[in-house]
Amino acid sequence: MTSVTPLYVPPADVSAASAMSRYLAHQGFAAYEEAWRWSVDDLEGFWASMWEWFHVRAARPYERALAGGDRTMPGARWFPGAELNYVDQARRWPAAQAAIVFRSEGGAAAELTYGELFAHVARVAAGLRSLGVGPGDRVAACLPNVPEAVVAFLATASLGAVWSSCSPDFGPQAALDRFRPIEPKVLFAVDQYVYKGQVIDRREAVAEIAAGLPTVSRTVLVPQDWEALGPAGAPLRPTPVPFDHPLWILYSSGTTGPPKAIVHGHGGILLEHLKALSLHLDIGPGDRFFWFTSTGWMMWNFLVGGLLVGATVVLWDGSPAHPDLGALWRVAEDTGVTYFGTSAPYLQACAKAGVEPAQAADLRRLKAVGSTGAPLTPEGFTWVSEHVKPDIPLGSISGGTDLCTAFIASCPTLPVYAGELQCRCLGAKVEAWDSAGRSLTGELGELVITEPMPSMPVRFWNDEGGERYRASYFESYAGAWRHGDWIRITERGTAVIYGRSDATLNRGGVRMGTSEFYRVVESVPGVDDSLVVDTGWLGHDGRLYLFVALAPGVELDGRLRASIVDRLRADLSPRHVPDEIVAVPEIPRTVNGKKLEVPVRRILLGEPAGAVVAPQSMANPWSLAAFVPVTN
Repeated sequence: MTSVTPLYVPPADVSAASAMSRYLAHQGFAAYEEAWRWSVDDLEGFWASMWEWFHVRAARPYERALAGGDRTMPGARWFPGAELNYVDQARRWPAAQAAIVFRSEGGAAAELTYGELFAHVARVAAGLRSLGVGPGDRVAACLPNVPEAVVAFLATASLGAVWSSCSPDFGPQAALDRFRPIEPKVLFAVDQYVYKGQVIDRREAVAEIAAGLPTVSRTVLVPQDWEALGPAGAPLRPTPVPFDHPLWILYSSGTTGPPKAIVHGHGGILLEHLKALSLHLDIGPGDRFFWFTSTGWMMWNFLVGGLLVGATVVLWDGSPAHPDLGALWRVAEDTGVTYFGTSAPYLQACAKAGVEPAQAADLRRLKAVGSTGAPLTPEGFTWVSEHVKPDIPLGSISGGTDLCTAFIASCPTLPVYAGELQCRCLGAKVEAWDSAGRSLTGELGELVITEPMPSMPVRFWNDEGGERYRASYFESYAGAWRHGDWIRITERGTAVIYGRSDATLNRGGVRMGTSEFYRVVESVPGVDDSLVVDTGWLGHDGRLYLFVALAPGVELDGRLRASIVDRLRADLSPRHVPDEIVAVPEIPRTVNGKKLEVPVRRILLGEPAGAVVAPQSMANPWSLAAFVPVTN
């Protein structure tokens, strides 16, 4: 249950000093809700105001904010005629200003000013150019969250080339599933990394990934090849590109097949991240912005966006729990973090473990805490207030890889209620809909976005006709984006997220798909078939169940369990290891052969088997009986 009493009310001076307050006053709005309504009704007026408010640098101006005034989804085209480059906006800050502060579990540390950062960007861009990289070419990276990853991304973007990254804990198959379809020209990688006190050797994995990417002409190992990549003193001249020119490729979770390659554009991401970071998170020059993430999660891209607003971006490479769960709070003290972002599971793990951040670290510079990746319980909100710092807001935010942003987030002029997200973001017309497409207030419904946003995908890679894109978001409700979350919009305009409404898995704040599990698990000798389900629901951490149907005569003994776990950990990542592995006679399937993930999930959450799926739609309706006693 959420509370009717605010957990935090912004002091008048803090609210008035925020960028949001200044923007609302400039636009003539006295209240946030009034501004939000205008921002989603007058899309062109609002997004044009973002362009002007943030003084977007462009080589060519736009003709109008929304081509033809057409708000159709999909199909809306933003800022036609404009030419710009993401990197131009990021390099506008004084050369002596701190840009990156880096710490690692292994003891490495570095700091870069904006001048130093973009000197490295210029050198690496020159090196990439010498390797034949130009506009539209793809550059892939299996890198940890280190300064070189940020430099390589910015260098790639400056050339008009397209960036795509995953973290080094991805197994070769998981990396190839992502990178092979986009045909990268250059691969950045590390031959080892440190995690939980262990040095992880990546030489064989990198060799396998490189061998599986025939389009890669050069693999750049960091740090071995780093300094020799390009000449020092090279000039940086970002290439102007159209507003919707590809900036990076992110990946869906792969629920219904190989991960979808989601393409975002320079201009859409630029405007969205300027708005989200400056207005909603209240981050700007003088702030030290931290979010615990890897390069394989969209929050890394969001974190790097701190450079757009002149913040100092704080990078951490390592485990959040080594040598203990206080590690990240000590990083915050060491680096002077002002905005501390992490996942809801991390905050709840700290609470369960009795961590006392206020006692373990000096957090006097901390101004706000951010949480995402999963719903944060009301108790989690209260824990932050009581054990981290009592006089700062907790910004629980929700969005996704699909738009690479939060569309329900925090607002420095509004109160914080435990268990609730403060507001729907400016320019994001988020609603709760019932199955008939009726908008709901105060009731649980499907999260939909009913007006276009500039950071919606430009397209999916290798989906020229757009069929896969439309099927992913627009099949359930004509003309509206169905996101796949349950949501309740309260009467006061706040929101509560209740977890996934589809089969996507969420582990440690990272969305993952079922098809990746199946390719690996079903390659283990003795496993004939499998099904994976995450029972996270209604703000509670769930359990990840892996059900396996075994070959005749095979038993699920300790050796087979270990083989499955080892294969998942090696080929995918440690996050893919299930909480429980259960043997069942058969995996339930439809008459068309599709695995029934969502119905099984509903059974595990307590619904009767007869209510979750029509028996006539199943090839083996008797198979559901095996799942009923699992949670008893």
